[in-house]
Amino acid sequence: MLERHRGFLGAIYQGNQVSMTKIEWANKTWNPTTGCTRVSPGCKNCYMFSLYPRLRAMGTKGYERAPDVVTMLPERLDQPYFWSPKKRYRVFVNSMSDLFHRDITEEYLDEVFGVMTANKQHDFLVLTKRPHRARAYEESFLWNRYGTWPPNVWLGVSVETQQYAWRIEELLKTSAAVRFLSAEPLLGFIDLYPYEGLDWVIAGGESGPRARPCETGWLRSLRKQSIAIGAAFFLKQLGGFPDKRGGEKALLDGELYQEFPNA
Repeated sequence: MLERHRGFLGAIYQGNQVSMTKIEWANKTWNPTTGCTRVSPGCKNCYMFSLYPRLRAMGTKGYERAPDVVTMLPERLDQPYFWSPKKRYRVFVNSMSDLFHRDITEEYLDEVFGVMTANKQHDFLVLTKRPHRARAYEESFLWNRYGTWPPNVWLGVSVETQQYAWRIEELLKTSAAVRFLSAEPLLGFIDLYPYEGLDWVIAGGESGPRARPCETGWLRSLRKQSIAIGAAFFLKQLGGFPDKRGGEKALLDGELYQEFPNA
């Protein structure tokens, strides 16, 4: 199906689609879907909901509907085919949605995974709050089609407090080659010791005008636990407003931690 309309979609994407990102742990974003719904406290101040009205006002395609309406955008599927074949990108998939939202059809998931599998020169980072669906999709499709999870597709879960650590347990039941945790916005202590098998831990405090506090002790604990379970540790930001204290300011006890997993 994709091969049939690649030329047409290429004309759409070349020259008028910006996919670079300021997210420190990725260097591209790709949004084959947009829109999401809140499922836990970490979603309360999600940037997606504040960005949506601005993008709609600018006439950006894909943002015509309300932010809590999930929209599949097949015209965006071919975008990775037109990135430089000489560069290896870390691609944040669906920075404006959740690939495993219930409103994304299994047929469309097949299309997205087909594109990621065909572009092996890039690493695609899929972050979800719905790992139960990721597991179900793996069992229903990936094993039959590929025999294993595509090695260049990293799977992560977002966890804000210990109450939602069950998402890590679900993640570790998948066969993703790289399995990672995004503890952002970090809103409480998280115990990682039961979850050996994580390859990467990203942590960060909340930013924006309604930012909730993130205690340094929580971040320090995640760093210590990451070492203990053999996971790389990436401190994205300390959080706050108006300064999120990210990048070179994201210092924990005077140190900058921007580690990546071996993949």
